[in-house]
Amino acid sequence: MSGITDLPFRRIVHRMGAGLVIAEMVASKMLAGEQKQTLKRVMGAADIFPYVIQISGRDPVETGEAAKVAADLGADMIDINMGCPARKVVKGLAGSALMKEPDLALDIIESVVGAVGIPVSLKMRLGWDEHRLNAVDIAIRAEQAGIQLFTVHGRTRNQFYKGRADWLAISDVVKAVGVPVIANGDIISFSAVENCLAQSQAHGVMIGRGAQGRPWIVGQYGERLATSTFPATPSLDEKRAIILEHYEDMLSFYGKELGLRNARKHLGWYVDNLFNQRCDALIWRARLCREDLPANVLKSINEMFVVIDGDDEGEVAA
Repeated sequence: MSGITDLPFRRIVHRMGAGLVIAEMVASKMLAGEQKQTLKRVMGAADIFPYVIQISGRDPVETGEAAKVAADLGADMIDINMGCPARKVVKGLAGSALMKEPDLALDIIESVVGAVGIPVSLKMRLGWDEHRLNAVDIAIRAEQAGIQLFTVHGRTRNQFYKGRADWLAISDVVKAVGVPVIANGDIISFSAVENCLAQSQAHGVMIGRGAQGRPWIVGQYGERLATSTFPATPSLDEKRAIILEHYEDMLSFYGKELGLRNARKHLGWYVDNLFNQRCDALIWRARLCREDLPANVLKSINEMFVVIDGDDEGEVAA
């Protein structure tokens, strides 16, 4: 997720048991040009394995060059994004816009696969709209071109994130290819994980927005699938430690000024989760996200937990 799955977020989700984390999507042109800010956005870490970089673009030459840069940076896998519905990305005829141009999509896939000796995966949607549901056709051709893993979001591009993800439709892709397929969309609880896997017959699930403010759930759900036991949700003290660790890591990674700004969205999600989106969340959101000094933010986080600790309704189950 662009602007979200930076190194500090990936580090904490991975430390809490996620099986696979992916760097935020970057434009192939920027990565191929090795722009400083783009290289920072895909930065890996020795304690995170495998190291996966996701690229987006519509020029086969640029995407191939970007793949080479990613491999040179030490990536263990490259993910091609053909699922992003954002207007800015689609306006550039990249992301899910490529599902309207399957021949160009295949040229891009072939360029990336041919440029590197590491596995290449593909993220896509069911199609552009309800009249162009071509995920199966693209998947068949993409597998022949060398794609080794698919992630399918159970919506069309024109749905953005509205309505409900169609997990059953993902099963058509699962049946059509011989490589693993990961299901994505609306994975916000463990019951959603179970229902999604049952309907899609996918080999796993990818959690995106559901992990915002709850970085621990990815590892929790994975452990429950593997062991049939559900690990305890972090206590209030553990959640406070997680948030403080995440915040301080962002300050260290970006520098105090930029780190303070970039952390605000994460703090807002943490607050929403802690207060279960009750009216108190608005007060603490405003307080944490309007502070201009990191020391005051850290102080406010600790004060917020004192309040929550005295309110049994403040903590949610997941």
